[in-house]
Amino acid sequence: MNLKNFNLKNFDIKDLKNHFFLSQPHQPFFLLAFINALLSMFLFMLFFKGIIITEFSAKNYHAYSLIYLMFSPAFLAFLFTTFPRFSGVPAIPQKDFLPIFILFLVGSILFLLGAIFSSVLIILAMITILIAQLGSGNILLSIYNASPMYPSEKTDQYWILVAIMVGIVAHLLFILSVWVPSLHIFSIQLSIYLYLFLLTFTVGQRMIPFFSHAPIEKHTERFRVIVGLLGLHVLLEMMQPHSSFLADFFLAYLIGKELHRWRLPFPNPNPLVWILHLGLFWIPISFALSGITSIISLSSGLNFLYLDIHMLLLGFIFTLLIGFGTRVTLGHSGNKMEADRLTTLLFYWTQVVVFVRILTSLALANGWNFFVFFDISITVWLVMFGVWGYRFFSVLIFGKRLEETKFREEE
Repeated sequence: MNLKNFNLKNFDIKDLKNHFFLSQPHQPFFLLAFINALLSMFLFMLFFKGIIITEFSAKNYHAYSLIYLMFSPAFLAFLFTTFPRFSGVPAIPQKDFLPIFILFLVGSILFLLGAIFSSVLIILAMITILIAQLGSGNILLSIYNASPMYPSEKTDQYWILVAIMVGIVAHLLFILSVWVPSLHIFSIQLSIYLYLFLLTFTVGQRMIPFFSHAPIEKHTERFRVIVGLLGLHVLLEMMQPHSSFLADFFLAYLIGKELHRWRLPFPNPNPLVWILHLGLFWIPISFALSGITSIISLSSGLNFLYLDIHMLLLGFIFTLLIGFGTRVTLGHSGNKMEADRLTTLLFYWTQVVVFVRILTSLALANGWNFFVFFDISITVWLVMFGVWGYRFFSVLIFGKRLEETKFREEE
């Protein structure tokens, strides 16, 4: 089945499984994640400004939709493609990944509808997505156990599984926080630092030096210290908000030192490489500014509107999501591993998203016209995913061949 011969009159539901869209796991998961990024952010704007009233608080809606409707399926798209390769086992068959996708799809629809119409649907949606997370974790654990590699060769896979398991626990705590609100902060902190960040950093330290043709020898002891400091950050924030500044400063120093040791070839002429480098460089910047803003908040009471979390999520995780997502989409569709002018502009636009979100926090802290910056931040986000979808959704769904482009990755 392809775009040219598709006809509703002769369409058979049995043919759906043979569609190109479902032939590889990254395609449906990336598409769902990016559609959720558009819909959930647009609805968040309507909820936050009171245009639509929701039984679920706008803040909780925003956190959940980003973590579990966008980032989670997006990184499963990458992991379901690469984790078997890491482990030296065959690719995940469609019969295993398709039920996980369907659960994420159903959960996403229920959550978006529930936020508007019914809190009961929200609970049902979160349970559905939690089941999907458990299923995906079980798939990855089975691959880990089936791998013929020695345990010492599966260190990255091990930490990926640790992050996935923490994400499941954090998700369960988020659901329980509906009845026990004191669990909410704990669930968010776990989700950001020991789920999304740990997962992304583990994948990044394995793949980015490889893509940069600058292989490194992993510093395992330093990595364990970093994980410990992440746990300390979460613990301190649970005890007293903004009290983790010392842990943040140490994280900024150690991760900055680690990145300097990698000696990545930056600036790099290849957009598919330098976008990943930019994401890495945001890590020490994010932790350093997190420490500074935490001290200011403790001493003066200024509200920076979660600037620390958003800098890490957008500067590092979101930037790598766009970089990795574009690479996988191009590389597994028969297209050349190139970034054309539009794609390169999108990579620059990721940084516009980051800086506008920083300005939005500064606007609230300094008493500027907050809602002007808020509207701009939503707009640049929607433009980002809208244009990415315009460029790559046809590649994900139909395997479209893109025209010749300017930048080509060296073989």
